[in-house]
Amino acid sequence: MRVGSGHDTHRLVPGGPLRLGGIDIPHDYHLQGHSDADVLLHAVTDALLGATALGDIGELFPDTADENKDRDSAEMLAQAHLRVCRAGYRIANLDCTVLAQAPKLSPYKRTIADRIAEILEIDASQVGVKAKTGEAAGPVGRGETVEAECVVLIVPSSDRRN
Repeated sequence: MRVGSGHDTHRLVPGGPLRLGGIDIPHDYHLQGHSDADVLLHAVTDALLGATALGDIGELFPDTADENKDRDSAEMLAQAHLRVCRAGYRIANLDCTVLAQAPKLSPYKRTIADRIAEILEIDASQVGVKAKTGEAAGPVGRGETVEAECVVLIVPSSDRRN
């Protein structure tokens, strides 16, 4: 078994919707970044890559490359997952935490988990999604940023994808 952790932070800027966990959430702000800036999918991608010692999202999809401008983070996650499978592992489970002052994410957690499971071709019961506020402290609490963290457990697989 191997464990990986991922973290990402993006700045909020005016104009919605908020792209998070592969879905669009109604909001007056969106995340700023070179790609679609989906902070949660970026954290999951880094967790998977870290668990297999395959680098990080910036190495695979550098923000200096034109082909990554406005790139769909779901595509990046799927490519990272393929590398994990090719390395001889499969996902046992993911535990994700999103830190955002607004909007309230409780109504979207199940949909986000379902979307992540779909991208990774795993059962939604293997994906945990939690949401926390910044309690009005720091950049998250002031509504300046959204952060995401993910821990993944991978296990050896006899199904090596090529």
